[in-house]
Amino acid sequence: MRAWLDILRQELRKYFNPLPDKEDEAQTIENITSGVRFRGAQLWTLVFAIFIASLGLNVNSTAVIIGAMLISPLMGPIIGMGLAVGIGDWSLLKTSGKNFLVATVISILTATVYFLISPFNEVQSELLARTSPTLYDVLIAFFGGAAGFMATATRGKGNVIPGVAIATALMPPLCTAGFGLATGRWMYFLGAIYLFYINTVFITLSTFLSTKLLRFHRHQHLTQERARKVQHYFITLVVITLIPAAIGTVSLVRQSIFRNNVSSFVHDEWNISGTQIVSHDADIDTRTLRLVAVGLEIPEDSIEVRRQRMGDYHLGNYRLQVIQGTQTDSLIMLGARLDQMSSDKNHALRNQELRIMELESQLRELMDEIDSLRPKEAKEEGNRH
Repeated sequence: MRAWLDILRQELRKYFNPLPDKEDEAQTIENITSGVRFRGAQLWTLVFAIFIASLGLNVNSTAVIIGAMLISPLMGPIIGMGLAVGIGDWSLLKTSGKNFLVATVISILTATVYFLISPFNEVQSELLARTSPTLYDVLIAFFGGAAGFMATATRGKGNVIPGVAIATALMPPLCTAGFGLATGRWMYFLGAIYLFYINTVFITLSTFLSTKLLRFHRHQHLTQERARKVQHYFITLVVITLIPAAIGTVSLVRQSIFRNNVSSFVHDEWNISGTQIVSHDADIDTRTLRLVAVGLEIPEDSIEVRRQRMGDYHLGNYRLQVIQGTQTDSLIMLGARLDQMSSDKNHALRNQELRIMELESQLRELMDEIDSLRPKEAKEEGNRH
């Protein structure tokens, strides 16, 4: 049995060992070091890439954003920092860190200037996607950085570098941060900066680990004790970075479970012959689940039976409102108009207008009740005379 395990281990090492493909180590370090500094044409390229990415976010064009990510030279100093930590090169770490800060500040300022002069300040879906980091963004940054360094340090690079530039998405968060500054939306700014920070830290981490996998030699100018201290500080930084992302992931998973529960409730309980649920909306603030039904009117006792089953779908703390009959036509027209708008403000507007529709329905019911009482009042008045 042990012999078979040894054979299997040798075969796996043969297939997964990257060392035979390793480029000359000195040449790799020189190539990475040359891409760390932002001067002249490289700095202008960064500015142009920021403008392109900002335009893409402004018009909600994924293709334009991808083009900006391919142009951007921002990956250079980040990989430089990871390499510096991996080989213990203090001078390279300081140079990479300084140029990284310069590139970051210039990128945010450029994006801020663009969004200050841009006539379009609506929040697009591509902007919103850069404001809520999760552990998924951590994994993307980590594996993207690992692929990028592996391609840089080995032969046969192929199309890895452009793919890494697209996957890790360094430019859009900086542009979103500029948008947040220009429009005074600080939560957008903070969310985007945190996403960029995640990308930076975990690309650096994956580069650091890749230097160990490829057995890069340690720099001789840094003592063993100081190198170990730098690595400990770096690992602590990584752990601290993970905490908010983990919290965001838990929230994302909970939202996904809630949406699945709502969908299951609608699909399982409201499959009624002659009636169709055309839309449903869950308002978390008011704890209300609204269903819009067309077709045959659902009796109130039937609605009540289904209301009692909401606990089976973990929706027991939500109030159920079914909109049907004369309310439906006007509500469908309202929904069609609101569905064309995609910003977070419009979601709040949708909830407000649905609430108005609910109040109008209650008002009509009260008016009908008043009208039904009027003949009795008139008859009693006639009897008195």
